[in-house]
Amino acid sequence: MRQIAVRNLHNQVIQEIGRMIVSGEIKPGELLPREEALAQRMAVSRTALREALKVLGSKGLIETKQKTGSRVRDTRYWNQLDADILAWRCASMPTEDFVEKLVEMREIIEPAAAAAAARKRTPEQLARIKAAYEAMDAAADLDAWAKADLEFHECVLDAANNELMGSLFSVIDTALGAYFLLSAKTAVDFKYSLPRHFAVYDAIRLKRPESAREAMHGMIVDSRANIKGRGRARKSAR
Repeated sequence: MRQIAVRNLHNQVIQEIGRMIVSGEIKPGELLPREEALAQRMAVSRTALREALKVLGSKGLIETKQKTGSRVRDTRYWNQLDADILAWRCASMPTEDFVEKLVEMREIIEPAAAAAAARKRTPEQLARIKAAYEAMDAAADLDAWAKADLEFHECVLDAANNELMGSLFSVIDTALGAYFLLSAKTAVDFKYSLPRHFAVYDAIRLKRPESAREAMHGMIVDSRANIKGRGRARKSAR
């Protein structure tokens, strides 16, 4: 029990400092408080604090030097696909910069994955894509929709039969889940993109790679326009 308590406390320190860094509360180039003061503030031992700082250092968030202490590194050094960093970024969504970068990554990966799925999917994989689509159609609320939406895109990537794509999805699924929920929240009707999802499914069913690619790209472009348009509407209403 003692080990579990120490481990939980250690993780709590990682989560709190990591969130402060990623949210911009502590900015790149800034020094963290001195070790003794930080340990006292967080009510942990200096040993536990040092171990937590080592973890944050391994994620690229900070660098620690003997004489100067721990400093937040520039964002280009952060391990942006680290699960914790993605979760901390998602916790502060929506930020326009992060959303735009996530959309750019989707534009690169997902249309190609849809085309590959249309070429290589198995009957079982197609059935899973269809089941995810039907779950979206049946969703009664935003949370159910976002969960089914994430499942749909995961099934499409799985049907591409490329383990590298699958591994990438397992890393970014937290960010995509938050993105899909945000997109649905900003729409007048959260099921507005259902016809576009059907178009992707149907192209994969008919084994038409270019149609699948175009349908997925159209879905991503439409989602970006929806988020940006609602964002502009909120600003103008202020």
